Amino acid sequence: MEAVFISPRLILASASPRRSRLLRELGLAFDVIPSTIDESVIHHPDPAELVKLLSAAKAQQVAEAEGDGIVIGSDTIVVLDGKVLGKPESHEDAVRMLRMLSGRVHQVYSGVCVVDAASGRKLCDCSVTDVRFRELSDDTIQSYIRTGEPDDKAGAYAIQGFGSLLVESICGDYFTVVGLPVGMLAGMLDEFGVRVL
Repeated sequence: MEAVFISPRLILASASPRRSRLLRELGLAFDVIPSTIDESVIHHPDPAELVKLLSAAKAQQVAEAEGDGIVIGSDTIVVLDGKVLGKPESHEDAVRMLRMLSGRVHQVYSGVCVVDAASGRKLCDCSVTDVRFRELSDDTIQSYIRTGEPDDKAGAYAIQGFGSLLVESICGDYFTVVGLPVGMLAGMLDEFGVRVL
Protein backbone atom coordinates (compact mmCIF):
# COMPACT_ATOMS: atom_id res chain seq x y z
CA MET A 1 0.00 0.00 0.00
CA GLU A 2 1.30 3.43 -0.91
CA ALA A 3 2.06 5.74 2.01
CA VAL A 4 -0.17 8.78 2.31
CA PHE A 5 1.55 12.01 3.35
CA ILE A 6 -0.61 14.02 5.73
CA SER A 7 0.51 17.59 6.30
CA PRO A 8 0.44 18.80 9.89
CA ARG A 9 -2.02 21.50 10.90
CA LEU A 10 -0.66 24.92 10.00
CA ILE A 11 -1.41 28.02 12.09
CA LEU A 12 -0.64 31.66 11.30
CA ALA A 13 -0.15 33.61 14.54
CA SER A 14 -0.99 36.91 12.87
CA ALA A 15 -4.06 38.95 12.02
CA SER A 16 -2.27 40.50 9.02
CA PRO A 17 -4.40 40.16 5.89
CA ARG A 18 -1.22 40.53 3.81
CA ARG A 19 0.40 37.49 5.41
CA SER A 20 -2.79 35.45 5.07
CA ARG A 21 -3.06 36.36 1.40
CA LEU A 22 0.54 35.32 0.72
CA LEU A 23 0.00 31.92 2.37
CA ARG A 24 -3.25 31.40 0.44
CA GLU A 25 -1.47 32.24 -2.81
CA LEU A 26 1.00 29.44 -2.02
CA GLY A 27 -1.94 27.04 -1.82
CA LEU A 28 -1.52 26.40 1.91
CA ALA A 29 -4.45 25.53 4.19
CA PHE A 30 -4.08 27.17 7.59
CA ASP A 31 -5.90 28.55 10.61
CA VAL A 32 -5.49 32.15 11.69
CA ILE A 33 -4.99 32.51 15.44
CA PRO A 34 -3.46 35.92 16.18
CA SER A 35 -1.14 36.23 19.15
CA THR A 36 -1.94 38.72 21.88
CA ILE A 37 1.57 39.44 23.13
CA ASP A 38 2.49 42.93 24.28
CA GLU A 39 5.11 43.85 21.69
CA SER A 40 6.11 46.98 23.62
CA VAL A 41 7.87 44.93 26.32
CA ILE A 42 10.23 43.22 23.85
CA HIS A 43 13.42 45.13 23.09
CA HIS A 44 16.78 44.52 21.43
CA PRO A 45 19.27 47.01 19.98
CA ASP A 46 19.85 44.84 16.88
CA PRO A 47 16.85 45.09 14.48
CA ALA A 48 17.45 41.56 13.15
CA GLU A 49 17.38 40.10 16.65
CA LEU A 50 14.36 42.23 17.56
CA VAL A 51 12.18 40.89 14.73
CA LYS A 52 13.27 37.33 15.53
CA LEU A 53 12.39 37.80 19.20
CA LEU A 54 8.99 39.30 18.31
CA SER A 55 8.25 36.53 15.79
CA ALA A 56 9.24 33.85 18.30
CA ALA A 57 7.12 35.36 21.07
CA LYS A 58 4.05 35.42 18.80
CA ALA A 59 4.53 31.85 17.56
CA GLN A 60 5.32 30.42 21.00
CA GLN A 61 2.31 32.03 22.66
CA VAL A 62 -0.07 30.51 20.12
CA ALA A 63 1.78 27.16 20.13
CA GLU A 64 1.46 26.89 23.90
CA ALA A 65 -2.24 27.75 23.78
CA GLU A 66 -3.03 25.30 20.95
CA GLY A 67 -0.81 22.38 21.91
CA ASP A 68 -0.55 21.00 18.38
CA GLY A 69 0.23 22.19 14.87
CA ILE A 70 3.01 24.09 13.15
CA VAL A 71 2.77 27.75 14.10
CA ILE A 72 4.14 30.65 12.03
CA GLY A 73 4.99 33.91 13.78
CA SER A 74 6.23 36.94 11.90
CA ASP A 75 7.09 40.57 12.52
CA THR A 76 8.22 43.43 10.29
CA ILE A 77 9.96 46.69 11.19
CA VAL A 78 11.22 49.68 9.24
CA VAL A 79 14.62 51.10 10.22
CA LEU A 80 16.11 54.44 9.19
CA ASP A 81 19.58 55.41 10.41
CA GLY A 82 19.38 52.69 13.04
CA LYS A 83 16.07 53.96 14.43
CA VAL A 84 12.95 51.78 14.32
CA LEU A 85 9.90 53.44 12.77
CA GLY A 86 6.77 51.80 14.12
CA LYS A 87 3.17 52.29 13.09
CA PRO A 88 2.13 55.96 13.00
CA GLU A 89 0.14 57.12 16.01
CA SER A 90 -1.56 59.97 14.17
CA HIS A 91 -1.86 61.80 10.85
CA GLU A 92 0.98 64.07 11.93
CA ASP A 93 3.15 61.11 12.87
CA ALA A 94 2.62 59.56 9.44
CA VAL A 95 3.63 62.86 7.80
CA ARG A 96 6.77 62.97 9.96
CA MET A 97 7.79 59.43 9.01
CA LEU A 98 7.20 59.88 5.29
CA ARG A 99 9.17 63.13 5.27
CA MET A 100 12.04 61.28 6.98
CA LEU A 101 11.95 58.49 4.39
CA SER A 102 11.66 60.84 1.38
CA GLY A 103 14.59 60.51 -1.01
CA ARG A 104 16.48 58.15 1.28
CA VAL A 105 17.32 54.48 1.72
CA HIS A 106 15.91 52.59 4.69
CA GLN A 107 15.86 48.95 5.72
CA VAL A 108 12.89 46.64 6.20
CA TYR A 109 13.44 43.65 8.48
CA SER A 110 11.00 40.73 8.53
CA GLY A 111 11.46 37.98 11.06
CA VAL A 112 9.87 34.55 10.84
CA CYS A 113 9.64 31.89 13.52
CA VAL A 114 8.15 28.43 12.99
CA VAL A 115 7.26 26.38 16.07
CA ASP A 116 6.09 22.79 16.39
CA ALA A 117 3.53 23.15 19.16
CA ALA A 118 3.74 19.49 20.18
CA SER A 119 7.52 19.25 20.55
CA GLY A 120 8.43 22.88 21.14
CA ARG A 121 11.01 22.74 18.35
CA LYS A 122 11.48 26.08 16.64
CA LEU A 123 13.36 27.74 13.79
CA CYS A 124 13.72 31.51 13.59
CA ASP A 125 15.32 33.66 10.92
CA CYS A 126 15.29 37.17 9.51
CA SER A 127 15.44 38.80 6.09
CA VAL A 128 16.42 42.42 5.38
CA THR A 129 15.80 44.52 2.26
CA ASP A 130 16.94 48.04 1.37
CA VAL A 131 14.22 50.35 0.07
CA ARG A 132 14.88 53.71 -1.58
CA PHE A 133 12.07 56.26 -1.63
CA ARG A 134 11.79 58.88 -4.33
CA GLU A 135 11.67 62.54 -3.28
CA LEU A 136 8.16 63.15 -1.94
CA SER A 137 6.40 66.48 -2.07
CA ASP A 138 4.11 67.47 0.77
CA ASP A 139 1.17 67.14 -1.64
CA THR A 140 2.16 63.57 -2.45
CA ILE A 141 2.52 62.73 1.24
CA GLN A 142 -0.89 64.20 2.07
CA SER A 143 -2.52 62.42 -0.88
CA TYR A 144 -1.02 59.11 0.23
CA ILE A 145 -2.15 59.56 3.83
CA ARG A 146 -5.70 60.27 2.62
CA THR A 147 -5.81 56.75 1.16
CA GLY A 148 -5.79 55.45 4.76
CA GLU A 149 -3.08 52.97 3.87
CA PRO A 150 -0.39 54.23 6.30
CA ASP A 151 -2.59 53.87 9.39
CA ASP A 152 -1.46 50.43 10.59
CA LYS A 153 1.79 50.01 8.65
CA ALA A 154 5.33 50.10 10.00
CA GLY A 155 7.03 53.15 8.53
CA ALA A 156 3.63 54.49 7.43
CA TYR A 157 3.55 52.76 4.03
CA ALA A 158 2.62 49.52 2.28
CA ILE A 159 4.70 48.58 -0.75
CA GLN A 160 1.99 46.28 -2.12
CA GLY A 161 -0.53 49.13 -2.30
CA PHE A 162 -0.42 52.83 -3.17
CA GLY A 163 2.87 52.89 -1.27
CA SER A 164 4.50 51.32 -4.31
CA LEU A 165 4.24 54.77 -5.93
CA LEU A 166 6.60 56.16 -3.27
CA VAL A 167 9.35 53.63 -3.92
CA GLU A 168 12.19 54.30 -6.35
CA SER A 169 13.96 50.95 -5.94
CA ILE A 170 14.55 47.99 -3.66
CA CYS A 171 17.61 45.81 -3.11
CA GLY A 172 16.63 42.45 -1.67
CA ASP A 173 13.44 40.45 -1.29
CA TYR A 174 10.16 42.18 -2.17
CA PHE A 175 8.18 39.87 0.11
CA THR A 176 10.31 40.92 3.07
CA VAL A 177 8.94 44.42 2.55
CA VAL A 178 5.37 43.11 2.22
CA GLY A 179 5.85 41.41 5.59
CA LEU A 180 6.50 37.71 4.99
CA PRO A 181 9.63 36.44 3.17
CA VAL A 182 7.94 33.45 1.57
CA GLY A 183 11.05 31.87 0.07
CA MET A 184 12.73 31.73 3.46
CA LEU A 185 9.50 30.51 5.07
CA ALA A 186 9.13 27.69 2.53
CA GLY A 187 12.56 26.35 3.45
CA MET A 188 11.72 26.53 7.15
CA LEU A 189 8.35 24.79 6.70
CA ASP A 190 10.04 21.99 4.79
CA GLU A 191 12.06 21.26 7.94
CA PHE A 192 8.77 20.61 9.74
CA GLY A 193 7.28 18.38 7.06
CA VAL A 194 5.12 21.06 5.43
CA ARG A 195 5.83 20.99 1.68
CA VAL A 196 5.04 24.09 -0.30
CA LEU A 197 6.35 22.77 -3.63
